[in-house]
Amino acid sequence: MTDTFYMTEALSICSDAAFEAHLGSLKDMPSWLLDIKREAWARYKALPEPRRKDEQWRFASTDGLSLDPYSYRVPSADPQECARPLLECGGCLDFADDAYIGGRPLYEEAAARGVIFLPLDRALREHPELVRRHLFERMPDLGSEKYQALHVAMFTTGVFLHVPRGVQVELPLAGLHEAVSEGASVFPHTLVVAEEGASVTMFDVFRSREAAARHFACAAADICALPGANIRYRMVQAWSRSSLAFHMNSASAERSSSVDAITINVGAAHVRSEQHGRIVGRGGNVQMHSLTLATGTQEVDQRTLQTHDAGDGHSNLLYKNVLLDKAHTIFSGLIRVAENAQRTDAYQTNRNLLLSPEAEADSLPGLEILANDVKCSHGASTGQLDKEQLYYMLARGLHRSTAQQLMVFGFFEEVLEKFGNEQLAQYVRDLLQESFNAHELLNNSPDAT
Repeated sequence: MTDTFYMTEALSICSDAAFEAHLGSLKDMPSWLLDIKREAWARYKALPEPRRKDEQWRFASTDGLSLDPYSYRVPSADPQECARPLLECGGCLDFADDAYIGGRPLYEEAAARGVIFLPLDRALREHPELVRRHLFERMPDLGSEKYQALHVAMFTTGVFLHVPRGVQVELPLAGLHEAVSEGASVFPHTLVVAEEGASVTMFDVFRSREAAARHFACAAADICALPGANIRYRMVQAWSRSSLAFHMNSASAERSSSVDAITINVGAAHVRSEQHGRIVGRGGNVQMHSLTLATGTQEVDQRTLQTHDAGDGHSNLLYKNVLLDKAHTIFSGLIRVAENAQRTDAYQTNRNLLLSPEAEADSLPGLEILANDVKCSHGASTGQLDKEQLYYMLARGLHRSTAQQLMVFGFFEEVLEKFGNEQLAQYVRDLLQESFNAHELLNNSPDAT
């Protein structure tokens, strides 16, 4: 097992010197990938910085997006113990500062049936044509194109999961992506491909090893379900509360296939979360769910798109946000139905729960329908805890913070019960509870538990 070790010199992440150092660190990478990276770096340098008045950045704070505080160091190896496994699973890949450090091997039955579960850099060397067929084919393109380009230019590794035709992977697989060094920049990439009739559950956790460290994370996930396949993707974002994070995810469902994606946000100072669900084959199904617990001065900027390019498809989005203190969330979502996508069934819901008068939730749901035989709706709501329910719990001796937490967990449970794996759901419940406890401790609440 290996952990991360760095050369002495730290380079600004947005400098040409950092990019050249990154290219120089890549070993045995195919020439086509190096060409893609050079093109992406040129695109990153050419694209303008986002501005608040841009429609795709409406309501967002753009002043804190400077990358000057973050550095790039070329990783190498130093033996060290891996992190404790997150859960009982069929395999886990562990990464620290964009270096693969080990984990748990893929269980024998899945490996024997041809499932590929490898660090992405290794998959590029061992299965170059298979990776090339899918890598960077689907990016969300929801306003962060400059940061998408930076991700493509600077990524080193991540998770590659390929499930052959007809294979059912019974045990969930996991990726643990940690940022370790102060000021470090990480670019994890997850690529999941399920061939025709295959099925798999993938669980990604993104976190900082030290709660007080500052990091820049620029991550992407591409989830591709080929005809008749079924993918369940669960993602937890728990970067340190001093970090800047971009998560740019795409889910694509071909004919009669389904992608069920759940995103959990509890970390980072500023998060830009982009989710693009695509129905590209008749009868495709994409489910997009999210929970966010925002405290302090956190800003969580959520941009979503549900694209229906084929008929008889179904998509459903449910984003739930709970805000405390001076936290700010933004939800901007669109359902787009092409002219030939008849008999589309699509829904979009954003619900916000404010636990502080200083918290702010902006919501912008929308529809763009070109077909005439569809069922589409969108809605948003923002409110506070039910006063009668809260009074009922206080009257029975519960502290206010405890009563609020119970009501919040009830609000979240609608999504948590969709995990399909109780161990995964309990991991998230524990993480949310830790965030609540840290909030109470920080605010010196007499009701802290």
